[in-house]
Amino acid sequence: MRLLLAEDEKVLSDALVTILTHNNYSVDAVYNGQDALDYLENGNYDGAILDIMMPKLDGLTVLRQIRADGLALPVLMLTAKAEIDDRVAGLDCGADDYLTKPFASKELLARIRSMTRRQPELRDTVLQFGNLSLNRASFTLSGSGGSLRLANKEFQIMEMLMENPGQVIPTERFLEKIWGYDSEAEINVVWVYISGLRKKIAGLVGKVQIKAARGVGYSLEETS
Repeated sequence: MRLLLAEDEKVLSDALVTILTHNNYSVDAVYNGQDALDYLENGNYDGAILDIMMPKLDGLTVLRQIRADGLALPVLMLTAKAEIDDRVAGLDCGADDYLTKPFASKELLARIRSMTRRQPELRDTVLQFGNLSLNRASFTLSGSGGSLRLANKEFQIMEMLMENPGQVIPTERFLEKIWGYDSEAEINVVWVYISGLRKKIAGLVGKVQIKAARGVGYSLEETS
């Protein structure tokens, strides 16, 4: 799952990126409202965390604009303001939730899980295909041969494949969604992770395979 984090306090931003990455989110971090708006309008995100008080554009202005543009992604407002009127203003602008600083990392993660579960395509905690299941809460992949916990990018690749079984996902889509627009990762890094996932699926006696569409991308297919 890919998130945009817009927080102008660099130390806090770095800490949040570390927490979110450790919990298998891909994160793009920006430090002002204008960059946040540009990234959201030109990117492909599953959710956003917006600080209210930011340079160039404040978080409420960014939120109003993306809602006016028809972007329905879930948004968590992050701010030092605790007054009820500020919370109401954020929710009235289209925020899905509101978290006041300081906060515990566990609460932040719980609120992100809650707001992203509200999207219809993310309502299932466990994805199932063939004899494989992927648990989004524990990041575990299970098959007839047991279970194992996937690393961050392995989990995200598997999640994309299991959300779209039988459909070819372009390699560029994996790069965009998991590594991000600003990444210097080359396209063959996707093949490296796919190769590793194939070995793990085989070890779990999974009756599915990741098939390559030469020059296009990858799909998840059932085997006999």
